[in-house]
Amino acid sequence: MTITEAIRMISKRKVGIVELVNLCLENIHKNQDLNAFITCMEEQALEEAKEKEKVAKNADFEKQPLLGIPIAVKDLIDVKGVPTTAGSLFFKENIAKEDAFVVKLLRKAGAIIVGKTNLHEIALGVTNNNPHFGPCRNPYDKSKISGGSSGGSAVAVATGMALAALGTDTGGSIRIPAALCGVVGLKPTYGVVSTSGVIPLAWHLDHVGPITSSVEDAHLIFRITRKYDRNNPYSVTRVYKVKRNLSRLRVAVAVGEYIEEADQRILELVRDIAKSLEKMGFSVEQKKLDWLKDLAAANVLMTQVEAATFHKERLLKNPEMFGSDVRERLMQGLNTSGTDYALARKTQTEAKHIFREFFKEYDLILLPTTPITAPPIEGENAVAMARKLTRFTAPFNISGLPALTVPVGFVDGLPAGVQLVASWFEEELLFFVGQKIESIVK
Repeated sequence: MTITEAIRMISKRKVGIVELVNLCLENIHKNQDLNAFITCMEEQALEEAKEKEKVAKNADFEKQPLLGIPIAVKDLIDVKGVPTTAGSLFFKENIAKEDAFVVKLLRKAGAIIVGKTNLHEIALGVTNNNPHFGPCRNPYDKSKISGGSSGGSAVAVATGMALAALGTDTGGSIRIPAALCGVVGLKPTYGVVSTSGVIPLAWHLDHVGPITSSVEDAHLIFRITRKYDRNNPYSVTRVYKVKRNLSRLRVAVAVGEYIEEADQRILELVRDIAKSLEKMGFSVEQKKLDWLKDLAAANVLMTQVEAATFHKERLLKNPEMFGSDVRERLMQGLNTSGTDYALARKTQTEAKHIFREFFKEYDLILLPTTPITAPPIEGENAVAMARKLTRFTAPFNISGLPALTVPVGFVDGLPAGVQLVASWFEEELLFFVGQKIESIVK
């Protein structure tokens, strides 16, 4: 059930809010072996549902567009009175004193938080094989990873444990699990959704965004959460662009050696989508984008250095409390020279210039979200997997561009997604074309 469908049924009293929340809670209990949640907020969620049920009959759904909608929150984001563990032993007893800025906006819109989802430890990784809280498993094959670091959020949406979920994305951590679990994930323009009340991974790369079962739902959550936060130095405000001529959008399909290293069956799905968009009247052109490799590498370096900076005291005093892969990456960050970090920041500035020029010629980039489908939980090197799975997502963190992943099919029974990237503040364009892709796939 999508949010749009649920709201229509609630407003017409075809489904009750308590009933809807109970359905999600039943799915949480039924799918405990997937390990999507660190904390299930069952009692609080049912109490809220009962209260909202009383007012639903006369509710103004324009003012509360998420009234009664069960939503999950990545356990890196504060929910008042509930632990924010970040998937780490260090934060196991870290009880949030107030809701994160983005959670306050969801609650104001009427949402009900059903729990805090599992993640890769401190969000520094993409497998979601958490040594402290256990691995989050892929709903299509429990022996495979869910992707990360927002794996629990993607699994929750894919299995109906929640109708939407919040994730964070520093190198692909919303888009990767969304693609591997067959759902929609949005990384908005950097700074558009506030990170206040979110444990940081890398200040200059962190994004907060929705994971949903449809593009329309992602659009709705985005509109609710894109509010300027005057208390957050990384928050930005801007009038959102809407392209006037949507019938002749210019789409650049990414090609080149860097792209071709992906599974050819995933690339074939991308090519099929490109052909369908061209039939719809879009201008589609192949564009060699091998320079994305340098942006991805710089993003990895910045992530590790900034994460090591935030966790430095914990790393030096109690390194054994980190999982082996996270400790390895934090140590790499700690031992990176200031010169190398400065060069990565220089690459970040150059990336923004490159994309400013690029989007004078094109409106969108189309490319795979991940180069492979979900790999096994066991037997994979998590550090190497982080570099592999972020190769097509990380370039858009360092540049701060908005990016949307949409499921487009299966390879050997596992989901695959395509990624759309637009210029800054052009999320509306992503939603427009994302819905076109959904119609093609259906």
